[in-house]
Amino acid sequence: MLNLERLRILCAVARHGSVRGAAEGLHVTTSAVSQQMAKLERETGQQLLARNGRGIRLTDAGRLLAEHARRILSQLELAEAELEAHRGQAVGELVLGAFPTAARGLFPAALAALRADHPRLRVRMRELEPEDSVRTLVRGDIDLAVVLDWYNRPLSLPGGLAKAPLLDDLADVAMPADHPRAGAEWVELADFADDEWISWPGGEFCHDWLLFTLRGQGIEPKLCHTAGEHSTQLALVGAGLGVAVAPRLGRGPLPRGIAVAPVRHPMKRHVYAVWREDADRRPSIRAAVRALRGAAEGITEDRWPVREEGIRPLAGR
Repeated sequence: MLNLERLRILCAVARHGSVRGAAEGLHVTTSAVSQQMAKLERETGQQLLARNGRGIRLTDAGRLLAEHARRILSQLELAEAELEAHRGQAVGELVLGAFPTAARGLFPAALAALRADHPRLRVRMRELEPEDSVRTLVRGDIDLAVVLDWYNRPLSLPGGLAKAPLLDDLADVAMPADHPRAGAEWVELADFADDEWISWPGGEFCHDWLLFTLRGQGIEPKLCHTAGEHSTQLALVGAGLGVAVAPRLGRGPLPRGIAVAPVRHPMKRHVYAVWREDADRRPSIRAAVRALRGAAEGITEDRWPVREEGIRPLAGR
């Protein structure tokens, strides 16, 4: 009988195109992937991987089995979802992923609501950047992810995922309190063409978005510092070391020495939940989305102005 975990690893090799990529995606060593593939070859009695220069490729048998494995794993998840739906209760374990400001701004209220409403459901949260969340979701390590699009830069989503909007997150420009534009009712990005910018770490989705957006305004960014946490970015702004984009979700009180202003043409992040379509009928998925939407609706207008259309009902769920 074929081993399901080895089939899952074969799918990862097929998806990433390499043993190294599969190992990184699965958070295991390359030797562990190689050992499991060797065992799978012995189980099937066929060669599944072949050397291709410095890398590897799937043989015809490997591609055939990988396609069957993908369908088998999808059917297994569908069976689990149907069983949970048959029980009609949100029970078992649910693993959620969230980017940092969503983890801080939405998840405390959402997780508390899930615990109160569904005491038999064990929920765990992992803080992940949006692109990492999507990869982790696709390979089955988490059940639902909260991710974001910027208004002018969508996040690429693979097929097989369902999604539901949660809210629109407005973003301001944060600047030192003595900046010439401090106290302005609104600003233009061009106002900061000569300023140094504090950004997210290189390679992250939001870092790439900032470069894309500034260059789209004809501004060649002058990046002076990078930090993953918005609180760290704002501390650097407060010390007079540059300006930064400051989303409102999970922002909290501003440190001293900082002024913020909205951009004339608003900068928004579209925040939404995504999950695998095969798990669509799971009551726990639906419960998590309801809890997240409830947390989003709990963000009041006086704390955080959000356009009404930014919080839409989850139709048909």
